[in-house]
Amino acid sequence: MTPDRVRLMGGIAAAAVIAGLGGFALARCTAAKPAAHAAENHGAPERLAEELAITPQAIAAAQIVVQQVETGGLFGEVLAQATVAAAPSGQAVLTAPAPGAVIRIYKRLGDPVRAGEPLAMVESREAAQIAAERSAAAAKALLAQRNLAREKSLYDDRVSPRADYEQAQAQAAEAAAEARRAQAAASAAHVTKDGRGVIVRSPITGRVTATSASLGAFVQPETELFRVADPARLQVEAWIDAADARRVEPGDRAILELDGRRAVEGRVRALTPSLDASTRAATAVLDVAADGLQAGQTARARILPKSRPTAAAIVVPDEAVQTLGGRDVVFVRNAQGFRAQPVQVTGRSAGRAEIRTGLAPGQQIATRNAFLLKAELGKGEGEEE
Repeated sequence: MTPDRVRLMGGIAAAAVIAGLGGFALARCTAAKPAAHAAENHGAPERLAEELAITPQAIAAAQIVVQQVETGGLFGEVLAQATVAAAPSGQAVLTAPAPGAVIRIYKRLGDPVRAGEPLAMVESREAAQIAAERSAAAAKALLAQRNLAREKSLYDDRVSPRADYEQAQAQAAEAAAEARRAQAAASAAHVTKDGRGVIVRSPITGRVTATSASLGAFVQPETELFRVADPARLQVEAWIDAADARRVEPGDRAILELDGRRAVEGRVRALTPSLDASTRAATAVLDVAADGLQAGQTARARILPKSRPTAAAIVVPDEAVQTLGGRDVVFVRNAQGFRAQPVQVTGRSAGRAEIRTGLAPGQQIATRNAFLLKAELGKGEGEEE
């Protein structure tokens, strides 16, 4: 190979090396620009999405609770522990009308019962006696009526004196009264037609919540056999300390919070004038919608006295306040779904947050499971990036 050809081949190789290095540098420069641009944008605060479109079906499926807000302040409402109980007309304790042995049981625990429906039969010696008295009184009343009709006929024919007719009238009236008394006693005891026993009947419609009746067991009239409760007749009993009891009056609005899942609106129906000797608290009876409630269920009651001091702050459940982009926000319900509304929180106490600015009375906000809305907004921001 000639020297000139060697120099030519060396020049070509050097040019190739220079070109490769130049291309690598260019690639680094073009790749660094987007990275530097992203780093530059990362230092700037991100714009938070304000609107979240969500259907009512999705809200219900996510168990997101929506609640109306109003003014009051943390110290403007009364918090109390409460228990759902059966109303006085919504629960019945059933005993045997007469002593005897249980020979029939028609209803079991949990069965539905209509008013007047039999639950059990008790074979009773007293039932037989009551039935016999009813039959005897009815026979005497019938005989007295026939005697009265005969005396009236004789008196009209001027055969019998008026005194005999009036005496027959008195006897017929007395016999009729005795027959009514015997019939009322038999009806009160629910005596069977054959007079063999008495029937234990429910005075209300509901379900059997307790039973202690056993076949063949001898029971007394004071022995409890069944307990029936109507799930539609419930009331809430809330215990209020002496200091707050002075502020509560019948008619005050109340909100019942059930295990943090939902809130039920109600009203104060009555308040005991004295304190309970054991709890040292007054009892407020609340009327609420019975839908979904069960007797024995515990809850927290928030009572909003009409005489509470006027305050500019709004109190919401603490879980309604979420942190988004370094700001406290609540999710306000709108036609499309929810809007993230920045708020100023001035205090927190007993699971409640006091909002000074950012909300207006009457707005609807998400309380329970509001964090799901925050997560959905964050998910949307991640998808946009």
